[in-house]
Amino acid sequence: MKKLIIPILAFLFAVPAMAQNRIPDITLKDLNGNSVKVSEVADSGKIVVINFWATWCGPCLKELTNINDVIEEWKEKYNIEFIAVSIDDSRTTQKVKPFVEAKNWVGYKILLDVASDLKRAMNVLDPPYTFVYDQKGNLYYSHPGYQEGAEIELEEKIAELAKLNK
Repeated sequence: MKKLIIPILAFLFAVPAMAQNRIPDITLKDLNGNSVKVSEVADSGKIVVINFWATWCGPCLKELTNINDVIEEWKEKYNIEFIAVSIDDSRTTQKVKPFVEAKNWVGYKILLDVASDLKRAMNVLDPPYTFVYDQKGNLYYSHPGYQEGAEIELEEKIAELAKLNK
């Protein structure tokens, strides 16, 4: 019996980790109500950054505000697609579009994960949480939380990935 426990535990811990290795096949709405299949973004041939955030999350707002200052440069330099996934629920989701417009976050593709489907599929507990996928949709890097300056490390990871695929 003991010989079975270790393989079973290894499998149970491996399954959630495997779920994050590819961008999940989930459809969300953008700020204009259009459906966006998140997995299709992986087919763009670009590095894909997915960041989970919420209007009520202070560290999330600081992170996206700091990245907003350099996002256009990153897009040009590294050929990335940056998706900011709001996990605001049905009570606060109506605040997202005016909030994004007020912040002038035009460099992000904003998606709404009102039911937390993508959040669950990617095993995200709390925002902010950032994932970086290569040009083929494979997970390259992930980082929970945010501390001032973490965007520098994020750019380093994106630059490494861009260099690997030249």
